Amino acid sequence: MAQVSAPAWDGLHDGANPFVAHAFLEGLERHGCLRPQWGWTPRHLTLWEGDALVAAAPGYLKTNSHGEFVFDHAWAHAYARHGLDYFPKWLGAVPYSPVTGPRLLARDDVARRALLDAIIDDATALGLSSAHVNFHAAHEDAAFGDDWLPRTDVQYHWQNAAGWPDFDAFLADMDHRHRKNIRQERAKVRRAGVGFRVLHGDEADARDLAAMHRFYLATFADYGNAPALTLEFLRHLAAAMPRALVLVLADLDGEAIAGALCLRGADTLYGRYWGASRQMPGLHFETCYYQGIEYCLREGLRRFEPGAQGEHKIARGFLPEFVRSRHWIADAGFRGALRDWCAEEADATRQQAAWLARRSPFRA
Repeated sequence: MAQVSAPAWDGLHDGANPFVAHAFLEGLERHGCLRPQWGWTPRHLTLWEGDALVAAAPGYLKTNSHGEFVFDHAWAHAYARHGLDYFPKWLGAVPYSPVTGPRLLARDDVARRALLDAIIDDATALGLSSAHVNFHAAHEDAAFGDDWLPRTDVQYHWQNAAGWPDFDAFLADMDHRHRKNIRQERAKVRRAGVGFRVLHGDEADARDLAAMHRFYLATFADYGNAPALTLEFLRHLAAAMPRALVLVLADLDGEAIAGALCLRGADTLYGRYWGASRQMPGLHFETCYYQGIEYCLREGLRRFEPGAQGEHKIARGFLPEFVRSRHWIADAGFRGALRDWCAEEADATRQQAAWLARRSPFRA
């Protein structure tokens, strides 16, 4: 990313989504969050007219499927059973971020379609099995041709479609049982004496950033996963994107005991990581969900996307939303088989989303 100027790159998107900002993507590379031995080698695609950048896609050569959140392990296994190499592949995405946003940054639709052609040309020249674009924005769907297989999945998002002015108004639209449960969860945290601070990057000091990173490391250790984000990267976000970085810190007896790391876009709050040094009833829900909803209501944000998966979010006002990806497969035989597989998966996903929607906590 350092080979492309920040003004040129950021001139291809509207700035509403912080994950495609040059500062975010370049910071991942510069501060040790992406390494070839972890399966990430930057290979961004850029199209130029003279000295003018007209289209770009954040991209990576991947030697595994870790950190993508669009699961294709079955595809890799199928390739292996037939004696073919699935890896490396090209991935158009934001590392470690299952967040919908623009992936085909372009001056216009013509440049956007040319960018997709360039992705296929590059993958073909490298002899790759496939190219993938994960969590692209809905308006980009029209640029993909029929050779890009579509996949869908479900996440759980909060939206202030009703124009709630505060948390009480939000709860008032829920049925009695769910409203009571949320109030009880929040009351448990208050009775325990926990207070909360919500800080932007330019309001957080070195101790706050170190505490958040410590919580992040603890969560990954609990699940036996390798953490990728470095403390230097958090410090970089606080300096380079100060109003986009949002930290929710839970304090008890003068000490931070839990935290949630979020990024803020133009109209959306994105919850990414959480961790705690102490466990107590309701602390996770308050830190990760209720404080974020309060922030959105206070700041006038329309949406809150708290991350992938988690049906338990529905009871707390986060309803199912479709997210999308596209996949180009070089081998014609595999492409045909996977086209049928993707169609069956999409049908199952739509049925699942319809069933989940009926579990809404809101009154009809």
